[in-house]
Amino acid sequence: MARIKQKPRPSPSTRTPNEAQGTNKRRFKPGTVALREIRKFQKTVNLLIPCAPFVRCVRQITNQFSTQVTRWTAEALQALQEAAEDYLVRMFECGMLCALHARRVTLMKKDIELTRRLTGIGRPL
Repeated sequence: MARIKQKPRPSPSTRTPNEAQGTNKRRFKPGTVALREIRKFQKTVNLLIPCAPFVRCVRQITNQFSTQVTRWTAEALQALQEAAEDYLVRMFECGMLCALHARRVTLMKKDIELTRRLTGIGRPL
């Protein structure tokens, strides 16, 4: 059995195409972009959850509970989405306060669980 001569593989370049051309993309310090996004979302009054996926979710949940209710008005879906987003934003705010109280900056599952337990929402009867 004869041995076959192996060709050396070209080593992958560690440089990105932008560096090879000499144009570097600007990199910000960690957290700068996150703070900019927070400020942007606090200024806007638009809904954060896209409308179509939310409507699909509402229809799916409605079908699980009642097959008789099949039609929703646009105003009802809009009101439901605004209420859901308001609830989620308030829950994240309270959860963040719980995380800060524990001297952390990262929101964890236990913070949300504590928030739900303190507010009394989502408790089993």
